[in-house]
Amino acid sequence: MAEQTTRQDVAAPSGSRWAAIQPWLTLVVRVAIAAILIAAAIPKFADLGQSVRAVRAYQLLPEAVVPFVGTTLPFVEVLLALIMLAGAFTRVGAVIWIVMMLGFAFGVIWVWAKGYSIDCGCFGGGGEVDPGETNYPLHLMERLGFIAMGLFVAVFPRSAVSVDAWMRGDSITGRPFVETEE
Repeated sequence: MAEQTTRQDVAAPSGSRWAAIQPWLTLVVRVAIAAILIAAAIPKFADLGQSVRAVRAYQLLPEAVVPFVGTTLPFVEVLLALIMLAGAFTRVGAVIWIVMMLGFAFGVIWVWAKGYSIDCGCFGGGGEVDPGETNYPLHLMERLGFIAMGLFVAVFPRSAVSVDAWMRGDSITGRPFVETEE
């Protein structure tokens, strides 16, 4: 019987359940991050002036840069969403996401510590609100959850259905092809 070499989709360690499901979990988290970014960007695009007012309400940035940040933020969110959807440079995209979420978390801590009463403007809106309308602990917990999502993708960037997998020559499942003897 002649030996032949075939390409099979296997992961290291061979037969590992984690190796089989991890690329699919990363795909789910990538798509969730992209959806969050798009959900945050759409209301900002609808009213860029409100986006600028939301950034201004934090009283954290110099006024000279507030209009630039408020106007460009939804464009950055959509660009990062496209990167995450495509699975291109996935680890870099996850790190950018983490840095953004850390910045947003810092902003929430800042306004809370300063005693400001604002709507964060994360998903549209923003600006000053009545003191009873704020829920900074909830906003921080949300940011921590978003940071955890980014950390997962940064630690496990190998993903199914991604440009990264295609560029590596991996299968659609995100797992490498290896030569096996049959």
